[in-house]
Amino acid sequence: MAARHAYKMDPKMLSQIEKAIEVLKSGGVILYPTDTIWGLGCDATNPEAVKKVFAIKQREESKSLVTLVSDLDMLARYVKEIPSAALDLIEVNDTPMTIIYPEAVGLAENVIAEDGSVGIRIPMNEFCRQLCFKLRKPLVSTSANISGENPPKGFKDISKEIKDAVDYTVHPSMEEKTSTHKASQIIKLSLSGQIQIIRK
Repeated sequence: MAARHAYKMDPKMLSQIEKAIEVLKSGGVILYPTDTIWGLGCDATNPEAVKKVFAIKQREESKSLVTLVSDLDMLARYVKEIPSAALDLIEVNDTPMTIIYPEAVGLAENVIAEDGSVGIRIPMNEFCRQLCFKLRKPLVSTSANISGENPPKGFKDISKEIKDAVDYTVHPSMEEKTSTHKASQIIKLSLSGQIQIIRK
């Protein structure tokens, strides 16, 4: 998957990524388009930044968060083991898919579920992959809405409260045509290869 990074990036995209990374490295929270819906994001290895995301969403910290990684190489650094079933699913899947891996490593504790698992997705849009790749860390990805409210399908659906609370908002032009405007499917895997569908 590393080969996908070897190309000349659109200057507008590069500018947005550089601005977002500056905020992320300083422990800030960004509002950004993913391959599914608009999300709140921060450095998934920074517990203080993750706390800010929970505060913005008004969500209990006992709940885990989905993270994005750029590719399989980055994924391998943040889970103890990648089940072979995950490789098969990633290879054949053609829609955004979050996989819950059994043993997370190297992530902020408040990203990880109580059982030690974590939901990770390799996004299907170039903006998010490049953002993670250039940050060199996983990125929290949780829907840009107050907990209990409907997730935004597009930028226009995001509340002013959310927009005012973040440290940086990626320009809406970065919302690619490939965005599905709905949450990803979620599949939970065990190291033995058992598959449990959490959300279709």
